[in-house]
Amino acid sequence: MTTLGLDAAQLTPSEHQLQLRRAIIASTIGTAIEWYDFFLYSTVTGLVFAKLFFPHSDPWVGTLEAFAIYAVGFIARPIGAAIFGHYGDRIGRKSTLIATLLLMGLATAAVAVVPTYSSIGIWGAVILTVLRFIQGIGVGGEWGGSVLMSMEWARNDRSRGFIASWPQFGVPCGLFLANLAVLSFSQMAGGDLFLAWGWRIPFALSLILVGVGLYIRLGILETPVFSKLLAERRLDRTPMLTVIRQHPKEILLSAFARMAEQAPFYIFTAFVFSYGIGTLHLSRDFLLTAVLAASVLSFVTIPVCGHLSDQVGRKNMYMAGALLTGIFGFVYFAMLDTGSEVVVFLAIVLSLIPHDMMYGPQAALIAESFTGNLRYSGASLGYQFASVIAGGPAPLIAAWLFGTFHSATAIAAYIAACSIITLIATALMTDYTGKDINAADAHVSRA
Repeated sequence: MTTLGLDAAQLTPSEHQLQLRRAIIASTIGTAIEWYDFFLYSTVTGLVFAKLFFPHSDPWVGTLEAFAIYAVGFIARPIGAAIFGHYGDRIGRKSTLIATLLLMGLATAAVAVVPTYSSIGIWGAVILTVLRFIQGIGVGGEWGGSVLMSMEWARNDRSRGFIASWPQFGVPCGLFLANLAVLSFSQMAGGDLFLAWGWRIPFALSLILVGVGLYIRLGILETPVFSKLLAERRLDRTPMLTVIRQHPKEILLSAFARMAEQAPFYIFTAFVFSYGIGTLHLSRDFLLTAVLAASVLSFVTIPVCGHLSDQVGRKNMYMAGALLTGIFGFVYFAMLDTGSEVVVFLAIVLSLIPHDMMYGPQAALIAESFTGNLRYSGASLGYQFASVIAGGPAPLIAAWLFGTFHSATAIAAYIAACSIITLIATALMTDYTGKDINAADAHVSRA
């Protein structure tokens, strides 16, 4: 159950502020660790897995096969959202977040010891697929809890966008750590040694990070929103079924609103490695450094965009980012195709700014759409359902489009199509910026 039956009204302002800081730190660090695990797989897929697990395939086919396994993790994410969303709304945010951290970290560490095709043939790819599926389940339950752990400690309704953006901050942190780890061992091991064993060490390091994250999360308190729901006996017995029955529109709109954010993100941070090395003939370390720089910029842009959404409105900020993403896709590939390292580096660094304009306010935009007793389930399901239609297939679709049309313009057109879908979906969502979303759960008593 919960750590303490806290009611925010019983805390002094200084005590509440302390708990808010602890919740934000715990959510952000824990999320960074989990995204390190997930992005590590993303980065290594384009660099290593096609060669080690599908060595007899044509390079293009091998890349498609490697990204197909990569997509499995995204297919699993709605399943994780369903499982952990249920428990997050039944037993609490904290307990559920500890479980997701352990599941994700142990699955990632296990990747470090998976035998390659040369040792056990196709069974190496099978084991990799199973572990990727487990990773996806863990990440599927992580996001909703980390966002709510922060957002539900907010003292007022005017700062939810900024507070909820901090768990989102864990994404560039995880991306930074993953690319830094791969870059470091790529340079230390070098060439064939990196393919032989160097790529395994960053996965093994996940065990250390899990220990750190577990220590931090064990020390936080349950959110006052959940504690109040528990004290008032307002917990739903089957939150996942209830939210699907009562709020299918909010779930679907949340998912489609992510098309312009998630699909381009994985093209910019995962597909770029196979495209940059295979087509542009750029070095692995150069691309890793560029993505590393992009993630550092996101350290600033994500919380800034979350804060701006509190000022100008969640939907306004989000739709501006979607529009810019649709345009930038064409600019991005035009810059990559120059082949100039300076221009390519600039394109990669700038690529996450339009994304961050959506990702900063996104947590609040989605979570605000659901009542407290269904919020973990509804927000998680809407957010993670996008993984099946956007993030998971995006690198695979990009690889297929380029292999079919032999032009990156087709990929840019795909990004533009995703942006149009997002603009429509976001326009149909309700904006709760600055409104009280917990007052008798009035805005979601729509059943």
